[in-house]
Amino acid sequence: MQTQNGNNLKPVMAASSHAGCLLCGSKNPLSMHLHFAADDQQIVHASFQAHDMLQGYQGIVHGGVICALLDAAMTHCLFSQAIEAVTGEMNVKFVLPVPCRALLGLRAWVEKACNPLYVLKAELSSDGRLLASAEAKFMRTVS
Repeated sequence: MQTQNGNNLKPVMAASSHAGCLLCGSKNPLSMHLHFAADDQQIVHASFQAHDMLQGYQGIVHGGVICALLDAAMTHCLFSQAIEAVTGEMNVKFVLPVPCRALLGLRAWVEKACNPLYVLKAELSSDGRLLASAEAKFMRTVS
């Protein structure tokens, strides 16, 4: 698996404590089954096909879903480095409406690491356009 710029991607395994997750959980029947992969620069990537069941306003993905997608990307970025952490604070910028039927790309990376605190950033895009971004602080839960 490779990114558009040729970086090799390695699948990211979620922590076993995450199996029931609504976004990626293997043991949750309602899961969106997101799969993340990390590139050589430790940036995680995922694709997600949005659909009408995620709608807020007509034809637009609900803002809470957008927040959850960005949060999941950042969480998996930490999982890719064998870090389990919880979100302490997250700021989201909604740049453009996210169409319900868009193929979405997610990416996330660590901006700062000062164990047990981590600052991450994430972006949600479609067709090369930035739709939303986030910055969040995570607190490590397991040493």
